[in-house]
Amino acid sequence: MKIYTENELRNTVNVNEDVLKIIEDGFASLVTKEVGMPPIMRIDIPENNGEVDLKTAYIPGYDKFAIKMSSGFFDNPKLGLPSGSGMMILLSTETGRPQAILLDNGYLTDVRTAAAGAISAKYFAKDTVDTAGVIGVGNQARFQMESLAQVRSLKKIQVYGRNQEKASSFKEDMEKKLNVEVKVCSTMEEVVRSSDTVVTTTPAESPLIQSDWLHPGLHITAMGSDAEHKQEIAADVFSHADRIICDVQSQCVRLGELHHAKDEGVITDQTEITELGQVITGHKSGRTSDDEITICDLTGTGVQDTAIALSAYDELERYSKGLEINNG
Repeated sequence: MKIYTENELRNTVNVNEDVLKIIEDGFASLVTKEVGMPPIMRIDIPENNGEVDLKTAYIPGYDKFAIKMSSGFFDNPKLGLPSGSGMMILLSTETGRPQAILLDNGYLTDVRTAAAGAISAKYFAKDTVDTAGVIGVGNQARFQMESLAQVRSLKKIQVYGRNQEKASSFKEDMEKKLNVEVKVCSTMEEVVRSSDTVVTTTPAESPLIQSDWLHPGLHITAMGSDAEHKQEIAADVFSHADRIICDVQSQCVRLGELHHAKDEGVITDQTEITELGQVITGHKSGRTSDDEITICDLTGTGVQDTAIALSAYDELERYSKGLEINNG
């Protein structure tokens, strides 16, 4: 069995066209293959503002699959620690024996989540995105903008964060990395009203984006709500959307933004909701006009984790990385 460190993973796996294609193929497999993907298991640790999620998926045709344990402890920055951590384990689909442990500390989750955001924008953002907006200034906000730049030529990024120091750091990092102008906005409303596409990247438990901020042509990708108590978008926003998109509908109506919209009666069982895999495989269309308002709810899927873990493993093996141990 091989063990790979976070540094090895960071030096080998990046947000690029290859990774986007791998995650896109993973979404497509949810439509074209009999993927085994059980519901997410979550353990809440409220006294420490923390949670641990377990996700997995078996994709037919592959000789390994991943089981991921990821944690989010949102008071960690006060301790000088990142809020996200975790690891992935690859098991043989033939024998069930562990083949590798990827000690990524949440890095692969960041990459595959950012890739999903870019795929959402690829099919549903306007062809010309001059200004991108992002709410949140953490690692995922950075990854989302980096991945968005893979599918659209950005001229400007607008960002809102509660912590001014972190927002300024985000501005400096993104201007240097993406060579675009970054404006720190004083309100979330300013970000939404003046951006072509907006990504929300927070663990908010009350709505951030309001319906009267929307405008024709806006695409929103919300990826922070992955538990029943989280919410970044006011439920009535969905009543103004021309298209509603998600990663997996059954999962999103259980614990994503769609969960709140359904609870409040804004969407029903008859509401048309498009899964990314349906668009990727040509079963449904992407954006059809520059005036459409589109919203994508991303809750994160086990198929993304298996896809990114298999890709990382292949790359690491190619460069002879990792520590090999005798697993008995």
